[in-house]
Amino acid sequence: MDARQLEYFLAIVDNEGFGRAAQKLHIAQPSLSQAIAALERELGVPLFHRIGRGVVLSDAGAELVEPARQVLRDLRTARSTMDSLKGLRRGRVELVTMPSPGIEPLGTLTTQFLRHHPGVTVSAAAAFTPDEVVEQVRQGVGELGLVGAPGPLRPPGLDVLPLEDQPFVLVGRPGPSFPDGDPVPRAALSGTRLIASPAGSRMRQVVDDIVAAGTDVEIAAEVAHRTSILPLVMHGVGLAVLPAAWAPLARRAGARAVRLDPPAHLHIALLSRAAPLTPAARAFLATAREYTPVDLDG
Repeated sequence: MDARQLEYFLAIVDNEGFGRAAQKLHIAQPSLSQAIAALERELGVPLFHRIGRGVVLSDAGAELVEPARQVLRDLRTARSTMDSLKGLRRGRVELVTMPSPGIEPLGTLTTQFLRHHPGVTVSAAAAFTPDEVVEQVRQGVGELGLVGAPGPLRPPGLDVLPLEDQPFVLVGRPGPSFPDGDPVPRAALSGTRLIASPAGSRMRQVVDDIVAAGTDVEIAAEVAHRTSILPLVMHGVGLAVLPAAWAPLARRAGARAVRLDPPAHLHIALLSRAAPLTPAARAFLATAREYTPVDLDG
């Protein structure tokens, strides 16, 4: 077994098939198939079940995914550690982030980090729930994870660095349909139309709490992609309850953004793997430890 075989194996997993993996790796598909067949012979177990023209992971293949990612990451760590003896001049920070933390504090953290390490690339993969972030960090998809949750997280096997608590804000087009007050009493939302995320998110939980309190609101749209919410607001579809990370963008777009009364918050934290981190990830984590929350109300 060598690193090239593991890289090929993970490319098939991540691209969901031999054809797309071969394109991604810029090799011929027969060469990829031969390399995986050789790896399966060495291991003595099938890693994939061939079903028609597609493949699915076998039980053995599923067990290999996380160790394979760790082996390749350890090799990158070894190379990066040698580079770090000359100073952190290149490398890659691999993190996973939920949408709202992906605006702030990711924007500020990345700006501060690249100011000191301009040759390093920051790569941010997407996740939509805290559980997804935790699982992707555990599996090695990213070394770090930016997560937003109702309260502090304590996932076993991961280190947690609390960063800030973002208040939720009410966002909408200025006009008579926007409730008076700053902050806006939740009862003042009676009779309004809201754009909400699907059930299970912290954003949706805040909306559900408003409804449960007896406020007469209508869910005008249910949107999974957070990036669609602000455009829908500006088209006049309805109001939205969003974490304060969205407030500066909303105001620049011409919307109003005010706090709710009583308030609700999103707890933002940075998760990191318990395994040794690459020098780039360690440097990003050091930047995060010095992070001071920005003023999102201005």
